[in-house]
Amino acid sequence: MSTLDEERRREYYRIEDSVALEINPLDEAASCTMPRITALFQLLSELHVSEFESQHLLRQLDDRDRVLNGFLKAMSKRIDLLGQVVANTALGELGTPQPVLLSEGGIQFSSAQAYTPDSRLSIKMVLMPQAAGMMLEARVVSCAPKADNAFEIDTEFVDLPDAQRQLLARHVLQRQAQQRRQAREQNTAPDA
Repeated sequence: MSTLDEERRREYYRIEDSVALEINPLDEAASCTMPRITALFQLLSELHVSEFESQHLLRQLDDRDRVLNGFLKAMSKRIDLLGQVVANTALGELGTPQPVLLSEGGIQFSSAQAYTPDSRLSIKMVLMPQAAGMMLEARVVSCAPKADNAFEIDTEFVDLPDAQRQLLARHVLQRQAQQRRQAREQNTAPDA
């Protein structure tokens, strides 16, 4: 591995996570025969980006009008619940979540199919527990065979809009904090 690859890998913090994935070569994704799941993901993605972009406005409003802020928070909670319904529908069509290494720069996953380095992939994923659906484009960095007739695919995201990058960064930070809390609790738990 070149020094440049090592530097790029260390640019973002990576977490172990479990996400529902649909991976397609970009040329196949364009002719995908599942328009319903694509439409669900587009809605889910737009919903989370919109929520993320409006958070700072809600915080500013909290100082000015507490009643209006309370109402908008209640409406936001209702919209989040609808988003979870959409995400659960998408999850049912994507299948069970699988273990991945995730950062705001890319994703590493196991696949039964090999992909050529530098090829482009369409990635649909649902981040839990907030049920954030994301449709992303990635470039294959490496494809290495594993012992179980599978391949370890390492990718980097391409043309990632800033709002989606920030959503990924927030998810990574939240999961990192959760994993640290769990590790602390396990280390301080009394032996039974």
